[in-house]
Amino acid sequence: MQKILVANRGEIAIRVMRTARKLGIETVAVFSEADRDAPHVRYADQAVCIGEAPSAKSYLKGDRIIEAAQETGADAIHPGYGFLSENAGFSRAVTQAGLIFIGPGPEAIQTMGDKLAAKDAVKGYDIPMVPGTDHPVSDPKEAAAVAREIGYPILIKAAAGGGGKGMRIVEREEELESQIRRAMSEAQSAFGDGSVFIEKYVNGPRHIEIQVMADTHGNILHFFERECSVQRRHQKVVEEAPSAILDPALRERMGRAAVDVARACGYVGAGTVEFLMDADRNFYFLEMNTRLQVEHPVTEWITGQDLVALQIAVARGEALPLQQEDLKITGHAIELRVYAEDPLNDFLPSVGTLTRYQLPEGPGIRVDNGYEEGMQIPIYYDPMLSKLIAYGDNRKAAIKKMREAIAGYLVEGVETTLPFGDFVCAHPAFISGAFTTHFVKEHYRPEILQEQRKQEAELAARAALKHYLESQQTLRIPNA
Repeated sequence: MQKILVANRGEIAIRVMRTARKLGIETVAVFSEADRDAPHVRYADQAVCIGEAPSAKSYLKGDRIIEAAQETGADAIHPGYGFLSENAGFSRAVTQAGLIFIGPGPEAIQTMGDKLAAKDAVKGYDIPMVPGTDHPVSDPKEAAAVAREIGYPILIKAAAGGGGKGMRIVEREEELESQIRRAMSEAQSAFGDGSVFIEKYVNGPRHIEIQVMADTHGNILHFFERECSVQRRHQKVVEEAPSAILDPALRERMGRAAVDVARACGYVGAGTVEFLMDADRNFYFLEMNTRLQVEHPVTEWITGQDLVALQIAVARGEALPLQQEDLKITGHAIELRVYAEDPLNDFLPSVGTLTRYQLPEGPGIRVDNGYEEGMQIPIYYDPMLSKLIAYGDNRKAAIKKMREAIAGYLVEGVETTLPFGDFVCAHPAFISGAFTTHFVKEHYRPEILQEQRKQEAELAARAALKHYLESQQTLRIPNA
């Protein structure tokens, strides 16, 4: 493997290219017209424009991306995350074009991309499942019968996708018909497939995921867990590794279950097995993400492993260079997704120009970044600016380091989730580890940040006034 085309943009494109450069592998960037001056374009050895600004006319054009790889002499394609990373057709087309797809095969992507097919695939491995249907449901009468059997509240979920799309919590039977129709409509719009299924809603859930890596020689390793329970609109905002609530025995059981999920679908490459955990620490298989996760840096920090380097090694046909017993947890890492979103306005995207953009630096701080001062935030893509990762010898130290890093991250021109991240890290529920996926709903209100900003402004004004008065009292000697 001499040259890799990275079929993505922003921070993840640069992150993949950074490892490739360390390995002596050349890189090719692809970009839309909106990203012509983006940092990932300059970072690569070569760059190819693949279309107009909308992702449907650029980053989702699989055939054009493959053409760009062939034109530049690339022999492999890394999809990053999002866009085409979990598209079985793209994985297949890359291979059929004689190129290496740095990710799982199309069969595994297809199986795990359908939540019902995924559940069916792992049935033989005695992996705990949330009670619910094992087939798509479209008839409200059938849904009502299932709901009565497993008990309310229930969760309606899209079979073909994630990210909170097509997901509805139903607490009473009289809400069921309208909610299932809305979920089906949303799933059809988001994924082109309106299929939904029903699960028992797990009260007070934690979202715990296990990083796995598998090679073509039958080796499958797990790289421990990530806690991803701080979410808004079913999307992760703050992640950490390890989880504050897992003991070694539970960690080992979940790790074995994750390895079995990967084995069930003949998985190759990096993947993440996601679980829900209830208040009694019972865990249930949720889904598998067949790609590198946004939050992979926290795992890299606590294990000392470069997951992208391992992805490339596996794609080359090499055996994983370590055994399960070689992997140890050292320290604690926390990641904040820094979005150009306004936490005072329901986290709506904040469009504008980065008039000031200064990243924090120092020991225990990592920023996977995709933007520069003076750049505009495009309206066409996910509004994540960067990932801010903090590391410490223990969880308390990592939280302290994260708050220091947030204070040193200066952004002007757009609103960001940095203040929200600081709110999370300062909250007693987060500090204690006693939180669930309902953290935002239970603890966060925009008024809290508004009050904090008001207090900070008052303190700054008082400090400025004190300084002014002191300077006025200073003896001044006139010029001779």
